[in-house]
Amino acid sequence: MSLRLATFNVENLMNRFDFTGFRNELYQDRVLALYQIRDEAEYRQLEAARAVAHTDDTRQLTALAIAAARADIICMQEVDNIEALRAFEYGYLYKMVGSGYRGKYTTPGNDGRGIDVAVMMREETRHGQPIEFVGMRSHAHVTYEELGLHTPELEALGEAPHERIFRRDCLEIDLRVGGKPMTVYTVHFKSMGSPRNGMDGREATMPIRMAEAAAVRRIIEERFGREHAATKRWAICGDMNDYRERVIVTGDVLEGHVFTPVEEARSCIDVLTAGDFCENVVERRPMLDRWTLYHTRGPAERHLCQLDYIFVSQGLARRNAQAVPQIVRAGQPFRTPFPPGQEVERYPRVGWDRPKASDHCPVVVELDIV
Repeated sequence: MSLRLATFNVENLMNRFDFTGFRNELYQDRVLALYQIRDEAEYRQLEAARAVAHTDDTRQLTALAIAAARADIICMQEVDNIEALRAFEYGYLYKMVGSGYRGKYTTPGNDGRGIDVAVMMREETRHGQPIEFVGMRSHAHVTYEELGLHTPELEALGEAPHERIFRRDCLEIDLRVGGKPMTVYTVHFKSMGSPRNGMDGREATMPIRMAEAAAVRRIIEERFGREHAATKRWAICGDMNDYRERVIVTGDVLEGHVFTPVEEARSCIDVLTAGDFCENVVERRPMLDRWTLYHTRGPAERHLCQLDYIFVSQGLARRNAQAVPQIVRAGQPFRTPFPPGQEVERYPRVGWDRPKASDHCPVVVELDIV
């Protein structure tokens, strides 16, 4: 009895327009900067037209990437709300996979832009085993103080003990797959952002992600018992906004790209995997072939890295020792450099930078639930 479990940051699956770019250029789409806009009313008209024209191609590509994953359960990040998820599933995904993801779950989290984590699931696995929804619990309200996770590093960032840990949520969903219990945790950790205080964005925001990872682990340990948690059936899926390693990209199209793997000194990922608590199953792939996102700030700063994870409990990992995740990259834009041997045929209408399925790639793994 197997279950295909996936995670995908779908990049701003919104059902509302964002007009904040009129007053803050950081949020203004680059195409509007080409035009002289007289006032806010004209800006709103142009932004709405741009968003609608761009969204249709984007969501067709998003749906193609999800369809390619063939997941029974897919954990999602950057979903506006349940209405946006329903409209996307019915208007785009349904046309590709038919009557599939009838179960849809999300709750409002802590993100300032209103983007939440969500889960879609089928009523049964591809092999006909029922997938039953048992219950759901949000942990968006949990504070540093409650879990004893406040540190001097967090204090230096201006994070007070009474503030909430998760930048979005840790959404806990209990299921029964073929009658067997399974729990899925969906997360989206603090983004890295821009350099600050003499540090790059990753290091500057690291204490928050370390606390988020520790909080997820504490939630699981308290749920199943610290001594037994690693043996139970559970998985953590989501965008961790962090990596243990990355692949530095140098060179260019004419001279050829060079891909150099580099390991990082610390990562919030280590908090979860320490002591054989769980396994990042994507690390079963070769090091150059684990990436789920291409990051660039121009020719001087380019790398491929894994930001999207499926962690499974150590007990589940041992029972699925041969399971190797797949990474769906056909929705990546043409500007993304692929290491040799990894090239894929992109979906129709994928552009150099956009449209694209997302800036992230879906990750899916097939697990035996025994």
